[in-house]
Amino acid sequence: MEEKIVYYEKPGMENTETTLQLAAERAKDRGIKKIILASTRGETARLAAKVWDGSGIKMVVVPHQYGFMAPQQRFPAELVSELAEKGHTVHFGTMLFHTEKLYGMDTPTVMANLLRTFCQGMKVCVELVFMAVDGGCVDSGEEVVVVTGTGRGADTAIVAIAAPSTKLPELHITEIICKPLQTKQGPPPPMPPPEKKP
Repeated sequence: MEEKIVYYEKPGMENTETTLQLAAERAKDRGIKKIILASTRGETARLAAKVWDGSGIKMVVVPHQYGFMAPQQRFPAELVSELAEKGHTVHFGTMLFHTEKLYGMDTPTVMANLLRTFCQGMKVCVELVFMAVDGGCVDSGEEVVVVTGTGRGADTAIVAIAAPSTKLPELHITEIICKPLQTKQGPPPPMPPPEKKP
């Protein structure tokens, strides 16, 4: 089996529309009807609802949890209602890789940093799958597409077999659809020059 992976030279919101299109194409190819989508302020969710309109895709939109970065929720309340009317779900759950202060251990931070070696979006993909299953929005064992990004917008997408946070070994990332070359830690190392043939 061969499948294309798209690598973006730079992370960021300029990759959003392409990422949404790639995610929808892969979902269609695999017969997947549900996409988990990260959206902090609602802009990515609005665009995804427009791009995927008529495709049969149902979104599980996961914003930041309440009180994470600001006292007030940045995801618009009216958008929650708008998306619900179209059959989509918005889930405000606990961001599992930010619980080290509650549990007094560094395991969530270690896991987050390890996943960021792929890219920032990969860390968020895994976190969102757990949150969506824990919240009853996705079934354990369900195949889903997950779309996330670096900061704002979308630049990372995967196919995954979902699992709850209590069953980490049952989560499987089966395909990478797209991701930026640059990770959270910085730009990739320079590529060596091609070998000259004699």
